[in-house]
Amino acid sequence: MTRTGYRLGNAARADGHRLHVHERLGSTNAEALALARAGETGPLWIAARMQEAGRGRRGNAWASLPGNLAVSVLWPVSGIDPERLATLGFVAGVALAEALDASCGTAPGCQPGAADRSFRLKWPNDVLCANAKLAGILLEAESLPGGRRAAVIGFGVNVAAVPEAFADRAVSLQGAGFATDAETVLEHLADRLAGAARAWDGGRGFNGIRERWLARAAGLGQPIAVSTGTETVRGRFEGIDEGGRLVMSAPDGARRLVTAGEVHFGRAATAA
Repeated sequence: MTRTGYRLGNAARADGHRLHVHERLGSTNAEALALARAGETGPLWIAARMQEAGRGRRGNAWASLPGNLAVSVLWPVSGIDPERLATLGFVAGVALAEALDASCGTAPGCQPGAADRSFRLKWPNDVLCANAKLAGILLEAESLPGGRRAAVIGFGVNVAAVPEAFADRAVSLQGAGFATDAETVLEHLADRLAGAARAWDGGRGFNGIRERWLARAAGLGQPIAVSTGTETVRGRFEGIDEGGRLVMSAPDGARRLVTAGEVHFGRAATAA
């Protein structure tokens, strides 16, 4: 399946979404924030066929190879309670997972929910396939002059290839046998984000989004370890709360909330 160019889906365009496509950019998130500082409010999608200085969470770099999807959307946040803004990242996760389902179609072995091919959401902002990282999401917010605020959601999806440095722990759609491309993923993603954002309703509808996110949550009910930067905490992954914080039960039965950190499953979750 090959498309000749990026485009937004009909639902997104009906909701007023626009798209700028660049052959080459340093960072789609940085470009979106620069436009916000210049007065743009969005929703505006910024796509780059080659992203040279992409970034992930906690200052990590995100490499985007030819054929992969590097795209950000500048999202209108006027009137949204700042405390609810962080939950927009879960809206993005739900939208991306559902877009991947739609992009997959009904080719053999490509059905949503198939044994090791389903798209799972790893707290707080990764998408997994076959227990390996397929995509990452970066939500950034910035205060602007005049009391304005900007929010940008960045998506990086390994569609065609995996960076060599991550070959042992990441996967691409095409490498997993899915017949799709970056253009198809973006078209579905824009539509799914438009719909999920309407359901989210500025954070007032987060409970419904949370249920959709939990239905795809990787490791739910299983042992996990979370590295917070200053310590590693272990317990059982119980879910996320109304603010999107990870809820875990400690070995002594105490309930613990985690705001930020890196989640680990399997042996790393149970090692002493």
